[in-house]
Amino acid sequence: MNNKVLFILLVSIFFSTSMMITGCKKSEINPYTTGDVNIVGYLEKNIDSFSLFKQILDRTGNSAFLNAYGAYTIFAPTNSGVKTWLTKINAATVDAADMTKLQDMVKFHLLVDTITTSAFKDGKLPVPTMLGQFLVTGVGAKGGVSSYLVNRQAMISKSNIKVGNGIIHVIDNVLEPSTLTIAKQLEAKAEYSIFVQAMKETGYYDLLNTVDADTTKRWMTVIAESNKAFADSGITSYSMLKAKYSKTSNPSNTNDSLHMYMAYHILSGIKFLGDIITSPSHQTLQPQEVVSVQLKDQEVVLNEVEFNGVFEKGITVNRTSSDNAATNGVWHDAQAHFTLKFRKPTALFWEVTTFSEILKLPAYYKKQNYTWTRQSESDQPLKDIVWGWGPLAGTNTITYYYNSSSSNSITGYGAVNFDAIQMPMGLPNRPIWWELTTPPIIKGKYKVWICYIQRKQSSGSNELCQVSINGDVMPNTMNFTQTRPSGTDPELEAIGWKRYTESTNAIYAGRLVGVYDFKTTKRQTIRFTPLNGTQNDNYLDMIQFIPIDDQSQYLPRFKTDGTKIYQ
Repeated sequence: MNNKVLFILLVSIFFSTSMMITGCKKSEINPYTTGDVNIVGYLEKNIDSFSLFKQILDRTGNSAFLNAYGAYTIFAPTNSGVKTWLTKINAATVDAADMTKLQDMVKFHLLVDTITTSAFKDGKLPVPTMLGQFLVTGVGAKGGVSSYLVNRQAMISKSNIKVGNGIIHVIDNVLEPSTLTIAKQLEAKAEYSIFVQAMKETGYYDLLNTVDADTTKRWMTVIAESNKAFADSGITSYSMLKAKYSKTSNPSNTNDSLHMYMAYHILSGIKFLGDIITSPSHQTLQPQEVVSVQLKDQEVVLNEVEFNGVFEKGITVNRTSSDNAATNGVWHDAQAHFTLKFRKPTALFWEVTTFSEILKLPAYYKKQNYTWTRQSESDQPLKDIVWGWGPLAGTNTITYYYNSSSSNSITGYGAVNFDAIQMPMGLPNRPIWWELTTPPIIKGKYKVWICYIQRKQSSGSNELCQVSINGDVMPNTMNFTQTRPSGTDPELEAIGWKRYTESTNAIYAGRLVGVYDFKTTKRQTIRFTPLNGTQNDNYLDMIQFIPIDDQSQYLPRFKTDGTKIYQ
């Protein structure tokens, strides 16, 4: 077989294989994709649009490595964008421009990774540029046409151009890196003068004016307050702010409330709004204090919580004046004045049946049963109650159980509000663990009581469980098939039991699983893992977190309508 015939045969096999593959899998075609050149080759093929950027690459010595093998993403500005930038930096030509500025310009447009628009989100890109700063993406409009906006400075006109050594995104302007620290940026804005003065007096200005060479320590995030935000709370000067918070008259003292106020407005790490909303809380520089986060109607809301039935309205972050990148992090603008609140440990009597998904179903809540079923291992139908997928996927459900009939032997005898959640568990075909996210718990030491309704699915049923909080295993186990022992309240408490409802029926059992020291005020997680046995009929009514210093661990008890009683 000669070489020509062999070549034709190989090509035929290639195209036949390709047709088979594309017949089975959808293929996306990008009209701007080309794999026959590298980044520099693409710019040269489109020199009418990129001659100035190509000239910058040549002068800075970057053309050689961007025309070689690698995996890069480059944001390539067109000639019109480069001309505008050269005018801005007072350079008549590329050759007349300062070399350091040209080098930084290239580094700021280049990422050592292949990032397509599928990785874009309302926030920073997943990797920093070669200059060490992050790019921020969003969606903008120009001439009535929506497109991706980069750093609020340039629109992407062509995206995802695949070349031999990476990805090219064409932009209409040059991206300009931050040249100031968080401290300097805020100081340059007169509308933040009170906040900046507080930064200086507490010593945090110096920290926020530092660009640490160690990138693991460099980045910080500040939630700043404008003078208007202060004024809306009756604070019109720094002296008024100091008078309100500084109890030691020395704001640099870490025990001073003004110092704590400022520490509470600083988060470690670089967190754009797109990063902030991915977690329900973030640790601040004030030890053991967090800001909680919710996304409500596309608004980022901080510290909106309910403590013991009292609703505390949160603080909205101004999106349009946030995500301000600096050389050492990013800062955001709070719409109103806020500070940390010092609370003493307070008992939480948590009705686990009050999760958001059932509250949105008034036809069922406190009326009738409702069951959620996981359709697949990746499916989790509830936000704050999740469970481990049973290997055989036989029973992967959770039921809101309600029955107020006095003849009902589960909730009808005396469950709080006549309801509970039914949690099947146990190998091999039931959930292998359950994890619930609590309401906010104020930091401190608490005794943790699991209040359940005892049931045995069969005479031999046993559902011994290990309980863990935030991943820490509690010292005592509990068993959904075990009734409450008999005895007086002090006698029961001494052996780790209590009667939590008005009913004296022993199926309503409160079991102490141990003492837990919550280091941070926030929502916590509690997990049930079966150690022995398997059954469907596990009914959880309440979980109570009672400070260890409270005089009584067994009072109050609860009536079936949820009313507390102290006898």
